[in-house]
Amino acid sequence: MNIIFDLKDCLMALLGGSLIGISATLLMLYIGRIAGISGIYLSIFTSNKADKIWRFLFIFGLLTGGFLSSLFLVNPFDSSFSPSLFQMAVAGAIVGLGTQLGSGCTSGHGVCGISRFSQRSIVATFVFIFSGVLTVWIMGV
Repeated sequence: MNIIFDLKDCLMALLGGSLIGISATLLMLYIGRIAGISGIYLSIFTSNKADKIWRFLFIFGLLTGGFLSSLFLVNPFDSSFSPSLFQMAVAGAIVGLGTQLGSGCTSGHGVCGISRFSQRSIVATFVFIFSGVLTVWIMGV
């Protein structure tokens, strides 16, 4: 495997990571919520009406950002791995189960939890990363 670090890619990753950090910080400062995507998404269907507005707008912003990236950036989601619809459904179900078992997702634990020095989040993030590395190794991607 040949890994080449392109300055443009590094800057884009730095910008993206900075925007994630800023948005997570603003969400915590202004409304006291953790930017855990799975929890935000699930609560759209289970929370009261007043609490649904910011959650819907948050998810809408994520989808809009991805869509705009696909329009204005060259190959923003380029990958040589092309999973089938069945593989994506199974992967999504496994991720959903994992977020329920782990009481959160990578954004809640990895971005917000580690920054608060949560031991549970540190362990959960280690498990996420290890599982991802193991999956890539098994799949041979």
